[in-house]
Amino acid sequence: MNLHSDSPSSLRHCRPFWRFWLARLLLTGGFQIMGVAVGWQVYSLTGSTLDLGLVGLLQFLPRILLVLVTGTVADRYPRRVIVSISMALQAVAALLLLAGSAGVGPAVSRELLFLVSVLIGTCRAFDMPTMQSLLPNIVPPALLPSAVAAAASANEVATIVAPALGGLLFAVGAPFTYGLDALMFLAGALLVLGLPAQQRLADSRRVTLDSLLAGVRFIRSRPDIFGAISLDLFAVLLGGATALLPVFAADILHTGAWGLGLLRAAPAVGALAMSAWLLRNPVERKVGRTMFAAVAVFGLATIAFGLSTHFGLSLLALMVLGASDIISVVIRGTFVQLETPDEMRGRVNAVNSLFIGASNQLGEFESGVTASLFGTVPAVVAGGAGTLLVVKLWMRWFPSLAQRDHMQEQKHG
Repeated sequence: MNLHSDSPSSLRHCRPFWRFWLARLLLTGGFQIMGVAVGWQVYSLTGSTLDLGLVGLLQFLPRILLVLVTGTVADRYPRRVIVSISMALQAVAALLLLAGSAGVGPAVSRELLFLVSVLIGTCRAFDMPTMQSLLPNIVPPALLPSAVAAAASANEVATIVAPALGGLLFAVGAPFTYGLDALMFLAGALLVLGLPAQQRLADSRRVTLDSLLAGVRFIRSRPDIFGAISLDLFAVLLGGATALLPVFAADILHTGAWGLGLLRAAPAVGALAMSAWLLRNPVERKVGRTMFAAVAVFGLATIAFGLSTHFGLSLLALMVLGASDIISVVIRGTFVQLETPDEMRGRVNAVNSLFIGASNQLGEFESGVTASLFGTVPAVVAGGAGTLLVVKLWMRWFPSLAQRDHMQEQKHG
């Protein structure tokens, strides 16, 4: 197979990409399973919701503290090696908890679980932007839109399947859960090591503050990239309703835990279906208008979910929400990768990953605060309306992004 074939259909024959896809599935699935197991053990040991919140905070803080370092490392050193080391360290963390749960190592304690959370968060700070930066190194530009959509589907499959699998195995015994986790991380590390090395390394001279901030300056100097990344930040920050799903399941839709599980899975189901469609029908024209329309649908679906009192309608709204979100994710991810020089992709993707993480984490916090102040339904409806307002403002403030026709700007001359 010619890796640089311009035919979108050749993606199915691109072995390096499917090796990447499977590695991403294992990485995301391993993280999801680890999250279920660690969260359950923390709550079982302490019975504290605050400790559950601390687990999330400890996993997110390294992404903030290391954002400039992780991007620079991803640009200066082989990305496949960085991801492999990160996955191997996460396997070590899983094995440590396996030993403690089986009684052959240090007992699993609150402090150990917090330490593992910091380690996992640090690894994620490195492997998320590095994994994103790897994709353009293994597929040609013509295949990137389809590749981004297909890669997104790996995340959605893992998000749907892995938590349920982790929960079932944990019911059998914690060692089984952590054993599977370790195997997934190690298998993913080996897959990534086997990817082709086609990276253009950044300048290897001494690291300076100027070189560390190069990714931030690059994003700020490109209105389309800055507009797309900030659009996602504020749209998800305002429109996210995930943190309030337990309230909807119990008090509004009157379902049990099974209903909450379906509600949590619904956005990923919608995103997976849309990813499959985009894989065969990549967005090639009017990408700016399409992205803004998708974010607007995200806002409308959020409002519909907030107002719904029927379980089926709520599931449908969440599936539409997930499907519209993945359209925006794929368009933004594709053209940001195409417009960024390879030797800067690590630093740019590190900032992008921080924005994505901040929108999700802060969005859950914002939802909780507004719900406590104004009520659950008004908080979600106001969040959806806020997303629509963001779309309108960003179309005015970033007109070139709204009018963008192609994924990659056409060069003339």
